[in-house]
Amino acid sequence: MYDRLDGMPKRLMLRPLTDAELTAIRAGLRASDAFVLRRCQILLASRDGRAAQAIADQLHCDDETVRRVITAFHQRGLASLTRGSSRPQRTRDLFTPEALLQLGALVRQSPRIFNRPTSVWTLDGVADVAFAEGLTPHRVSDETIRKALMRLGIRWRQAKQWIASPDPQYGKKNANGTA
Repeated sequence: MYDRLDGMPKRLMLRPLTDAELTAIRAGLRASDAFVLRRCQILLASRDGRAAQAIADQLHCDDETVRRVITAFHQRGLASLTRGSSRPQRTRDLFTPEALLQLGALVRQSPRIFNRPTSVWTLDGVADVAFAEGLTPHRVSDETIRKALMRLGIRWRQAKQWIASPDPQYGKKNANGTA
């Protein structure tokens, strides 16, 4: 965004507004939603020729926020006045179909097989072992593991109940409540 020879950034200004856009933006100044109100204030101040930093100082926000609002308006028009979802449009699957099946098999085994100090899996422990076993390209979050198990139809609480003792009498003792 450095188009000038003196090294100064190019000033981002709002494009000329249509009558319908101007009417909608002015109506947005009466909105009860602070998101819409702030965006309309930014757009009108930019229309009046004010610089991003001056608008930011007046509205007590960051100048980058002002630039993002103007850019969004240039790209999407009046649709930029409504708040969109903050959720990513697409999440990347870190588990290949084969690795996902291996993850399901992993949680059905004792953590001690993988040199874990406990006989009960934690999501953190599953994430560590999944990375160590090469099921993921890097250490993933607990939430990523939980969601991967959900894709397999495995609820995390259900997975924790699969842990069994190596004692051959475990089932019998557990049925009697003595284990």
